[in-house]
Amino acid sequence: MTLFAQSLPEFEAGWVWLAGAGPGDPGLLTLHAVNGLRQADVVVYDALVDKSILEWAKQDAVLDYAGKRGGKPSPNQRDITLKLIEYARAGKRVLRLKGGDPFVFGRGGEEALGLVEAGVPFRIIPGITAGIGGLAYAGIPATHRDCNQAVTFLTGHDQLGLAPDAINWDGIAKGSQVIVMYMAMKHLETIAGKLIAGGRSLDEPVCIVCNGSLDTQDVLETTLGRCAQDVAEAGLNPPAIVCVGEVVRLRSGLDWLGAMSGKVLQSDPLGLRSKSRQSDAG
Repeated sequence: MTLFAQSLPEFEAGWVWLAGAGPGDPGLLTLHAVNGLRQADVVVYDALVDKSILEWAKQDAVLDYAGKRGGKPSPNQRDITLKLIEYARAGKRVLRLKGGDPFVFGRGGEEALGLVEAGVPFRIIPGITAGIGGLAYAGIPATHRDCNQAVTFLTGHDQLGLAPDAINWDGIAKGSQVIVMYMAMKHLETIAGKLIAGGRSLDEPVCIVCNGSLDTQDVLETTLGRCAQDVAEAGLNPPAIVCVGEVVRLRSGLDWLGAMSGKVLQSDPLGLRSKSRQSDAG
């Protein structure tokens, strides 16, 4: 065993590790998460965790599915937290494996606070969130200094599954250069309408990334005015990330997966060189 492997933390009995599994591609799993999988007695995993990731679990580990999917029968959140507590109190090493990052729209904070209340020790293992990793696999950076100095991450539905009224859509529309939305497909038409009413252009670039980082990844480039219609016509379904902003234009130069399949990338997708030449000529 290498010195590095020896330095990885020991998973003690009676502990819960809340780990992020990343956006889908098993290769994006962190070493800490793999270490947890190799030691866990119980793995409580979500719907968006790729099944091949579970192959890292030790042979006699209990694999307990606790996935939540919109519109389908799902475990109650309180029941999931109680399950973690019960396993830990029984002396098990419990890995709670969640898609993306457990603290980014993943209810990890709720579960951790439940463990605190129950006196159960825990560790947090961050993961690559889909709003960054999924976009990167589509060739879209969340930030680029020629496009944006700020990015807003938001959820497209509230606790009741409705478009969230608590969000200041007018403020987001006016103040955020790039908007990255989780769980927004169901209410995309409503959300797009609110952003347009807040001052965003009908022609602003929008990209929808479904199944980001997986072999089944599907990417649709559209505009804010047409996004809901185009999604419906394309028959796209969640899980998906929706990105609004000028960074979407960078995909024509940064679609590295497309380049692997022969796509010719643009070296200046924002047209900055041509603008610079025009400025010099003037």
